Amino acid sequence: MALLQLFRKNLHFSRNLSLSFRRMSSDQGTTGVLHTYETLKVSQARDKVLHVELNRPEKRNAMNQAFWREMVECFSKIAQDSDCRVVVLSGAGKLFTSGIDLADFGTSVMQPKGGDTARNAWNLRKKIMEYQETFNVLEKCTKPVIVAFHGACIGGGVDLITACDIRYCTKDAWIQVKEVDIGLAADVGTLQRLPRVIGNQSLVNELAFTARKLLSDEAISCGLVSRVFEDKETMMEGAFEVASEIASKSPVAIEGTKLNLVYSRDHSVQEGLNYMATWNMSMLQTEDLMKSAMASMQKKTPRDVLYSNL
Repeated sequence: MALLQLFRKNLHFSRNLSLSFRRMSSDQGTTGVLHTYETLKVSQARDKVLHVELNRPEKRNAMNQAFWREMVECFSKIAQDSDCRVVVLSGAGKLFTSGIDLADFGTSVMQPKGGDTARNAWNLRKKIMEYQETFNVLEKCTKPVIVAFHGACIGGGVDLITACDIRYCTKDAWIQVKEVDIGLAADVGTLQRLPRVIGNQSLVNELAFTARKLLSDEAISCGLVSRVFEDKETMMEGAFEVASEIASKSPVAIEGTKLNLVYSRDHSVQEGLNYMATWNMSMLQTEDLMKSAMASMQKKTPRDVLYSNL
């Protein structure tokens, strides 16, 4: 009887808060640029959903030095933003990205500070690891990241999309592991993540050795993307709709799910289970569990529940 009374009390409280929240959200709206960067544009796309755009369309969204730095700054801020629960990442202009800005690349990487071979090598290694962090930060961000790419996704673009949680593309999209054509091995994530993403080592080797294009029909068949859209407009609408669906759920559940998915990818099944048990021995004590149970009993969906921010 006491438990039933507690359920009713919490249901009444949650219902009042939810109505108040929906009125407040309606009054405030969900658009507007939030952060200003040289190479990125960050805006509020939907409630609890941020939209991050690669924003050098005049340069085909080529990745210059500012980009490598700003991606880390941007997603580090997003990771700490309790009002954001999901991120959609896309590219402005005619294509997603042409990859590394080669003019910029020559000055930052090919001329390392040092003095002798050992010091040059040491500083070059530090620079490469800084570049790796540009995409590592997508995995470290506890918010799910949906990447929606169109047109070309070349070189560093493949490093980027393989670090995201969900991948969508347009019918005209294609990827290219381009690094061998400019005399180097891809060094910021593609060779490590792409085999895990598509689970076909032979295909990964072929793409990495030949630098051939992989078109959207092959991208969906090999598992690189989960959906292909007719054009960019319908793709972005689809991505925002999925993001809104995810954002409506318990942030404790969603962020815990992402952290454990990433951990389990790189560990054995038993290690993943042990980590999960340790994680949920505290997380199962969340109020979100009771709220979700009450919603289910009331034949409601997570969209009808007000979950507190993390």
